[in-house]
Formats: sequence, structure tokens, C-alpha cells
Amino acid sequence: MNAHERPKTHVKERAEEQSSTMSTDQQTAIRMLANDLHRLNQSVMNAVEAGVSVELIRSARHHGGDGTWGDLLVPVIVTKSD
Repeated sequence: MNAHERPKTHVKERAEEQSSTMSTDQQTAIRMLANDLHRLNQSVMNAVEAGVSVELIRSARHHGGDGTWGDLLVPVIVTKSD
């Protein structure tokens, strides 16, 4: 891979495979999440190419009340010191 090629993250494809037994509403939510994660990954790569390091940290866990949960994230940004 040369310096201008972007690695493929395959988030959307993995989410679609995993959602095959889900309801229509669940599949829609997973597709939206996969699209948002793809954009987030692109933004992280853009930030790295601009010269900062990015670490995503779980800031909280959201509970749905029925046993479901999801991690909420915040970025920790480190600039490169010369």
C-alpha cells in the first residue's frame, strides 16, 4: 500500500453480515451506525495524516433498560512535538 492509499475498514460489510437475523428497525439502526463509523474512521485517518494522534476512549456506557447497551466514545488527541 502506498502513502496515498487508504486501508479498507469494512465496517459496513461486517455490520450487514451480523444484522441478517435482526428486525427491520434493528437493521436500519445498524446500517446507520456502520455508515457513521465509516465516516468516523475516515476522520481519524484524516487527523492522523494532518499530524495528530487519535485515541478513542469509552466515556460512558448507555443502557437500553432491556439488557442492551452501547459504549459512548470521546477522542483523546495528542499533537506531535518537534
